[in-house]
Amino acid sequence: MEMETDFNEVARAIVDTTCDAIIFADREGRIRLWNRGASLIFGYAAGEVIGQSLDVIIPERLRRAHWDAFDRSIESGQTRHTDRVLTTRSMHKDGRALYVDLSFGLVKDASGRVLGAFAVGRDCTERYLAERAAKQRLQELEARDGKPSA
Repeated sequence: MEMETDFNEVARAIVDTTCDAIIFADREGRIRLWNRGASLIFGYAAGEVIGQSLDVIIPERLRRAHWDAFDRSIESGQTRHTDRVLTTRSMHKDGRALYVDLSFGLVKDASGRVLGAFAVGRDCTERYLAERAAKQRLQELEARDGKPSA
């Protein structure tokens, strides 16, 4: 006899064990879900951030733009970033700057009311910095050779 699979249990196990960050924040921007991957990337244990503002991982200079977009999405029930991955600046617990590839979405209840927003992310700091250094080097070489950069 085949055992029936509890897909809620399977989903929870996936969220708990992936190395990608999975974060859910309620309508007020308070962290309500923080998985192992988020801890690996951002350096905070779940117990340190559950109930805290997303500000713990948003650089201060980017907070106004973040909260304007967050509030607009919560109120409108839509986000401009659906089905896209964006590379964005973030911060590690130790203060290091991070670049993170994030996808975003809204979680709604059965009546369509927005409960909050989620992000799924992966640290891309190394790749981003290498690409930036390569672009800078190309510009330097083109400037030295008298050729305009693209």
